[in-house]
Amino acid sequence: MLDIRQLHYFVAVAEEENVGRAAERLHISQSPLSRQIAQLEERLGLTLFERSQQRIRLTRDGRTFLAEVRAFLTHGNRLESLAKRLGRGEEGGLCLGYIENAMHSGVLPDALRRLRDGRSAVHIALYNMHSAEQLEGLRQRSLDVALVCEPPLKDDPDLDCAQVLSDAMLLALPSEHPLATCAELTPADLEGQEWIAVLHKESLLKHDNFVAACARAGFTPDIKMEATEPLTALGLVAAGLGMAMIQHSLRHHAPTGVVLRELPWFSYRTPLWAAWHRINLRPLVATFRETLLDGVTEL
Repeated sequence: MLDIRQLHYFVAVAEEENVGRAAERLHISQSPLSRQIAQLEERLGLTLFERSQQRIRLTRDGRTFLAEVRAFLTHGNRLESLAKRLGRGEEGGLCLGYIENAMHSGVLPDALRRLRDGRSAVHIALYNMHSAEQLEGLRQRSLDVALVCEPPLKDDPDLDCAQVLSDAMLLALPSEHPLATCAELTPADLEGQEWIAVLHKESLLKHDNFVAACARAGFTPDIKMEATEPLTALGLVAAGLGMAMIQHSLRHHAPTGVVLRELPWFSYRTPLWAAWHRINLRPLVATFRETLLDGVTEL
């Protein structure tokens, strides 16, 4: 393996064509510099300089070698600069898993916007995956950060997490529904109404939790239709086929023909969690995690 220091010495001597001037430039004595150049030539088995009493100049092979050494040292400087940027979290790549609510709520887009402010060289790969798949991706280190609907267990030896969203629910009504113009809605108003349920792909338990929350609030939803996506449910509401509960973060996606109403007495919320591996050797991952958590309001 070539000695990087000797290569720097070689370039200085080649450019100055004088060992004395090169030694002054390098802030070393002339004799050690001459020994280093001789050792380099011996190691390479190559005569780099033609020497005379007046000057020292490159051989033809020396000129060829000089061009390659300059390219090598330039690349080395670029590698050093890249490593420093990676160390500061200014460059590199992130693999992020997410569920759709992370997008709809703006949590993920907002965090990415703030991360890329001043870090345009960062490459982001996004993967829409089920929560269980994301957590396995964290364990396998194929994902850096996961945005999931259910966190890993508290005593998980590998993963840690923090809640980043607690999304309240809104009642979505057809605009022609008799309740759409009521000043206030009570649980009794919702009893006996036709409902469109959102069956989350993540877990049927979420549907059961929703029905239980309705019962605690004082009404039982009469579910006539089921949709796997909240945006699909909104389309069905707009068609006048029933009412539905959607996340507050989806309010801007409501189509024409849908009226959204707040229900202060309905306590059910949709959580969003950020999860990551406890062992992190990459500053960029820590930077993104901090960016993500900085955007969290009091839950």
